[in-house]
Amino acid sequence: MGYKVVIVGATGNVGREMLNILAEREFPVDEIAALASRRSLGTEVSFGDRTLKTQDLATFDFTGWDMALFAIGSDATKEYAPQAAGAGCVVIDNSSLYRYDPDVPLVVPEVNADAVLGYTKKNIIANPNCSTAQMVVALKPLHDRARIKRVVVSTYQSVSGAGKEGMDELWDQTKAVYNPVSDVPPSKFTKQIAFNVIPHIDVFMEDGSTKEEWKMVAETKKILDPKIKLTATCVRVPVFVGHSEALNIEFEEFLDEDEARDILREAPGIMVIDKREDGGYITPVECVGDFATYISRIRQDSTLDNGLNLWCVSDNLRKGAALNAVQIAEVLGQKALKKG
Repeated sequence: MGYKVVIVGATGNVGREMLNILAEREFPVDEIAALASRRSLGTEVSFGDRTLKTQDLATFDFTGWDMALFAIGSDATKEYAPQAAGAGCVVIDNSSLYRYDPDVPLVVPEVNADAVLGYTKKNIIANPNCSTAQMVVALKPLHDRARIKRVVVSTYQSVSGAGKEGMDELWDQTKAVYNPVSDVPPSKFTKQIAFNVIPHIDVFMEDGSTKEEWKMVAETKKILDPKIKLTATCVRVPVFVGHSEALNIEFEEFLDEDEARDILREAPGIMVIDKREDGGYITPVECVGDFATYISRIRQDSTLDNGLNLWCVSDNLRKGAALNAVQIAEVLGQKALKKG
């Protein structure tokens, strides 16, 4: 016997990926429903070799459904997630709404799978920010070995993190650069994204950081270890899919780069591609469609007693969003619901 699964926001980038990944990983589904807003009602989406017609989220009854994977904004989630949870359907939420709620577990299965069991307080589990998810997958096995004191991270985040509008804006602006009579002013982003980088993701906060940077700090502490100090600079780059991160890590004790490389090779969810030669590393174009978090450029930081640098790349629509949500569903099934 399998699960009755709901995908909320099935017509968006992440919702479609959730359907793809559930099918790819052969998640034990008995029945599946694809929900969308009224304006997308009847839109067809793919689930393996099946085609599903979207149903109206506003009128859907979650009673009798096992789990709902939410891929809609915080405002809509605030309205509909409590309805689903109240009907006995466990919500796995991809928005930022519940991430910092102490009664809602924030889960990356390779890092803190057992935290899933805390879902019973509100019948909700939160998915972390895309930039945090891939980073903590890389940090966890190293932290277990040498205890991390501090992390300095600079991100290179693709436009798909801003949804379809962000991808369309990069596409349209790129074409416009080559067309002297065409002009596509910034709309989704604050400045031109084509052939440019923008050191600004989400809103600014009083201390000068952006909310995206704050998220990485708060979520790392909740998922991995509250003692870790982290500072982030988050940058939007003209890449369609795939987030990259340059990580500088300070440990409590010395960790040799060769041992770190071996540890990461054995760690779940990680693929190490690290050759000190031309092309001996992974770029975002090469990670698209893959489940793994890729690690390259592992090297000692000679300016610190116990420091390492590394490069981390992952498909943000997968590990950063849809894949992580499906992995949470798998762990929830194995550890709590025990069907399928």
